Amino acid sequence: MGAYPHWPNLAAMLFDRARLWRERTMLRAFRDGAWQGKSWGRFAREAAAAARHLRAAGVGAGERVLILAENGPEYPVAETALMAIRAVPVPAYTTNTPQDHAHLLRDAGIRTAIVSTRALAERLLAGASLAGGLDLIVTGETLPATQGIRTLAWPEIIAGDAAADDIEAEAAQIPPETLACLIYTSGTGGAPKGVMLPHRAILSNCRGAETLISPLSLEGETYLSVLPLSHSYEHTVGQFFLTSIGVEVVYGRGIEHLAADLATIRPSLITIVPRVLEVVRSRILGQLARESRFRRALFERTLADGLARIDRRPLPPLARLAEPLLDRLVRRKVQARFGGRLKLVVSGGARLDPEVGRFFLALGVPLIQGYGQTEAGPVISAAPPGSTRIETVGPPLEGVALRIAEDGEILVQGELVMLGYWNQPEATSLCLADGWLHTGDIGMLDADGYLRITDRKKDIIVLSGGDNISPARVEGMLMNEPEIFQAVVTGDGEPYLSALLVASEEADEAAVAAAVRRVNAHLSVIERIRRHRLVPPFTQENGLLTPTQKIRRHTVLSTHRAMLDAAL
Repeated sequence: MGAYPHWPNLAAMLFDRARLWRERTMLRAFRDGAWQGKSWGRFAREAAAAARHLRAAGVGAGERVLILAENGPEYPVAETALMAIRAVPVPAYTTNTPQDHAHLLRDAGIRTAIVSTRALAERLLAGASLAGGLDLIVTGETLPATQGIRTLAWPEIIAGDAAADDIEAEAAQIPPETLACLIYTSGTGGAPKGVMLPHRAILSNCRGAETLISPLSLEGETYLSVLPLSHSYEHTVGQFFLTSIGVEVVYGRGIEHLAADLATIRPSLITIVPRVLEVVRSRILGQLARESRFRRALFERTLADGLARIDRRPLPPLARLAEPLLDRLVRRKVQARFGGRLKLVVSGGARLDPEVGRFFLALGVPLIQGYGQTEAGPVISAAPPGSTRIETVGPPLEGVALRIAEDGEILVQGELVMLGYWNQPEATSLCLADGWLHTGDIGMLDADGYLRITDRKKDIIVLSGGDNISPARVEGMLMNEPEIFQAVVTGDGEPYLSALLVASEEADEAAVAAAVRRVNAHLSVIERIRRHRLVPPFTQENGLLTPTQKIRRHTVLSTHRAMLDAAL
């Protein structure tokens, strides 16, 4: 492709690519019992038609428009249409409660929404009734009575074969500093804040990512989109970046179908949250325990040799000779769980336990880990393919200035940084102090510029004796035990650490207690868990898990405070 082009905005970028690749398949989704594709040319026509219809319906420049839909081709069509007329898309999670929707509608002053299904619309309408209503809903399915709210049918607003030339020409005039979208942080505590991302922030991410992965030559390859497009990472990488370099995006049918979709689509790239890798690892080890002694020994030999390579320890001559056999008998079978054609697996959205990462790297899975936050577009750093140091999140992307403050906080500067938080000038001034984005994360840079995240600034536990402890490290070790599904560690102001633990399906209290003892054996005296209690699973439904599977630590601790107090 040559050098990554400098487009003025995201809509102009996609329209430009549509002219170049008009007949090529851009997007694919499972519809009416089959995988159906949408060409670049059709995408451009639909986006232009939607832009014209939305403007005719009264949607103007600067208006915030909620998008509530599952991953699918309609999402980039809707966003591109809105951006082309300078309206502001506000992606919302399909898992939002009516109260969540009410917060977004009130906070962003939203009067128009684009909704994919009747079920999602009903929940949104319940939220709208709490927030003062809506004026217009564009929907993919017929809705019940909407109490005076105007409705438009999605199929009608994208219909027609008119060329996109007029809308494309208009979009080309939008400056990079213009507000592109308003993405609300899912947050592990407190009400979500609206992050104002200009076009230049997401385009900066795209340029940096292209430099990072250009050696892989991904044009014409396939990406399986699994994370929700309402999440800032999937929004930037899956919707804009990968399409811009000619990767076909295939929308998965949901996490419950992931194994089948991997086998069917056989993608070249996929992005998943660490919890998926943890579950796959547990299943592999569980299956291994039922295999013959010979197969277990073969697997353990493969894992050990792979770890030696990662650690740059030389293999004995006989081990080197056995590598092709181990590749065929073990590594290819593990890789087949991901479809067998992967060039890159990206772990993001939460901390990946290094031992889990080392496990997959040793078995030949091309895994890298990245780091970022919505306020930075969201990608800040990522490991170059083939140069992964799994205990780190790689060096900063090209164009990203990064430094470590005196207290260890990671500070970021560059075109990727947000404009600020919507209607929150005080929070904005705190986050963007002194010309740097204050991430709230604690980290360090090694001699080669690779970034290591050690904790969240606000989550560091200070025991009554003055000792500072990273709960993330201890929680990661606990959840690395097969008997422990989820863990939250606490102890601020106390003489020792306690933990709230969710047991795996087949584990009882005795098994969990044994797992805690194993972890304690590898911890310093002050890091050891002295008390623990079993609690029900943390889920999105009970408000203890974010849509990207991050545990809301502060909410968990608040919910189970009485149980914790009894344990102390």
